[in-house]
This record gives sequence, structure tokens and C-alpha cells, in this order.
Amino acid sequence: FVQEKMTLLQKMLPRPVMRAASRRWLSYSAWSGVELAPADPIIGLTQAFKDDPASPKVLLGVGAYRDGAGKPFVLPSVKAAEARVIAELTDHEYAPISGLADFLKLSLEFVYGSEREALSSGRVAAVQTLSGTGACRIAAQLIGRLPAVGGSPQGKAVIYMPSPTWGNHPKIAADAGLEVRTYRYLDETTKTSLDFKGLMEDLDTKVEAGSAILLHACAHNPTGVDPDREQWAAISELLKTKDVQVFFDCAYQGFASGDAESDAWAIRKFVDDGHKIMLAQSYAKNFGLYGERVGALSAVCADAAEAKALESQLKALIRPMYSSPPVHGARVVTAVLSDAELRAQWTRECKQMADRIHDMRAALQTALVALGSQKDWSHITKQIGMFAYTGLDKDQVLSLRERFHIYCTLDGRISVAGLTADNVEYVAQAMHEVTK
Repeated sequence: FVQEKMTLLQKMLPRPVMRAASRRWLSYSAWSGVELAPADPIIGLTQAFKDDPASPKVLLGVGAYRDGAGKPFVLPSVKAAEARVIAELTDHEYAPISGLADFLKLSLEFVYGSEREALSSGRVAAVQTLSGTGACRIAAQLIGRLPAVGGSPQGKAVIYMPSPTWGNHPKIAADAGLEVRTYRYLDETTKTSLDFKGLMEDLDTKVEAGSAILLHACAHNPTGVDPDREQWAAISELLKTKDVQVFFDCAYQGFASGDAESDAWAIRKFVDDGHKIMLAQSYAKNFGLYGERVGALSAVCADAAEAKALESQLKALIRPMYSSPPVHGARVVTAVLSDAELRAQWTRECKQMADRIHDMRAALQTALVALGSQKDWSHITKQIGMFAYTGLDKDQVLSLRERFHIYCTLDGRISVAGLTADNVEYVAQAMHEVTK
């Protein structure tokens, strides 16, 4: 048919016109109407910083730890473990669909506690994932499939997220086909503290049966505002009365407070209270393995048979998506967590990272007070983890960028890891100027 059309056109059109038409026909692209996607706000911010010729300039956007000189940091314990992994390397074989068994066992013990009954009874399903983002995506896909898996197809699955939450959370869930809704989290008046009353009201009255509830296990991103233990206990009690799926995202265990056991408290409390939680784990921040994409997804089940069935569904999701996870980073984590000496060293180093973040928070607050700022900056040291919600509005953030070449996200979130002894006073001066 196409050849017949071309022959007819050759008879009807002058030769130069025909040659041009043929070139256009041969160069047809299915992508010709594709529009440019919006740039990721964090990556775009970093690029704008790199393109800025000014000096001094400060980048407070990227969620990656930096040392006191503002440089990337490789934990010595991780470096030692990696050397051991390479020295003992015997293969580059595919991992099983579910990942490396030793890594999963140690990951579950690390976050749930080795003595937890859920582990000893074999009722936790688990798979290795492409860091925390991959864990969240697999979880979202599973949540969307759960009604069908359970044999009672329903409408579009719903997940409730705190407002605000990590910017990638709603995108991950929406791309997996979930309907994303929110519950109150950050106080709209202060912009720097927890709206616990609003949170509890929304979880009590807005959330319908069958929904999933996303909770940040520690060091809430982007605010650094966490419930205290009494509040966590109250949230657990409330959700026990609801027919909902609790889903924890744990990206900062050990990095938040410097104490991995303390940072896992909320997760363990919920499991002890009887919740059948889902849990995403990441080893990017706490082990500094950002580019290795090491993570895990687990789910506490009613019994071992249920865990086996659920794990089969997780593997059924993973196989056509990426088949199996990378092994190098997982082997490094396994080497650290399985060796008492390396694990103790990692614990000390993780505490050192957390302490530097804490010190930078204190230095920033102290400098702002010393400058005579009339604003209350106490929230900077009350918050926890890599990020601080400063309370700066969009106009003040843009003023920071344009006048002082300090780059942070438009919601006023700063990465405290970007502060150093050399730049913290400059940042404080700039924040003071734009908030007068």
C-alpha cells in the first residue's frame, strides 16, 4: 500500500518536491510531539548553583552528607568493608529476585530488632530493593494490587501522606496508580512545628477503611519535625482502631539521632502493638552509599504462610520491572552489619555525622541570635536529621538566592549538611537580612 502511494505521488509531483517529501517521510519520528518534562527541583537547583559564577555561594539543597570541609564523605567502616568484599569476590552472578539472603536477614534485624517475635516466627516478608525510592515504588505497586491479590477487586487504592512530605513520595504513588491524599502534619501557623492535633483529627475522621497511611519513621523529610514517643504511641493506638495499611519510610536510621536503636523506636512500637506494617529501608544516608542503591522492603504478616504468599507477590512485581537488585552495595552493608568490630566502628562514625549536623544547627541558631534577629529560631535545634524547615517563605528564599547566592528549595528547607564552620555565619547573616 505504501509503495503504491509513493508511485502515485511520483507521477503527480515534480521531482524536487517528491525528493523533499520522501526525506520527510523517511525521517518521521514518533517522538516529534514529546514535550520537555519539568526539571527536578533539586537537580535544577544544583545546576543553577553550579552555573552561578559568584563567590561566595552556598548550596543547601542536596540531601547528601558533607564533611566539615563541605566535601562528600566515605565512612572508613564502609571503605574497609568494601575492601573486604572486593578481596573476597568470587562472582558477579545475578542475585535472586528477592535479593541477597544474608543482607535481608541483617536488614530486618537492624530495623526491627533481632529479638522481635515477628522475625523469629518467620512472618516478615522481605525483598531487596533499589534503595528507598525503589522500596517505595514496589510498595506502591503492591498497595495498588492488594485488592486483586486478596480476591476482592475494589476501586483505585488510596494512600494518605503527611503534608508536606518528600517531593518524590506523591509522584511514586501516582505513577503506580494510587490516589494520593494528605493529612495535616506541619503546623500552618508556625511552619516549623508539628500540628499533632490536626494530624490526629485527620487520621481519625478523614481516613477510610482500606487506605494506606505513610509515616516517616524518623527525621521527617522535608521538615525535620518528628512526633515524640508519647505522640507516636497515641498515633499507634488510634490507627489500631482503623482498618488501614501502615507504611513506614525509614531513610535515616542511625543518621537522625546518631543512635540506630532509638531511630527505630516508632517502627518497633507499632509492631509490638500488633500493626502489620510495611517498611521501606534505605542505606543511602546512614551508610553513605548514595550511588549503590541499597534498600529493602518488608511487610509484617499474620503468620509465616501469609509472609510466603506476600513475598511471592513482591517477586512477581520485581521480575518484570528490573528482575533482580544490584549486589555490590548490599554486600558492603552485609559486611558491616555481620562483623562486630566493623559495626561498632560504623556506629561511632554514624554518630559523628549526626553530631556534626547537630552542631551546625546550634551554630546557625547561635549566629542568628548574635546578629540581633528578633525571630524565634529555636525550631532549628528542635528539629532533627539532615533537613531543617527554616520558616522562610518563597520570596525570602529567592532573595537569599539573588542577593547572597545561597541556594535552598522554595519551601525554605535547607540541608544542614551543607553548612560548615566556614559558611555558617555568612548563611546566618543572609537569613537575618531577608527576614528583617
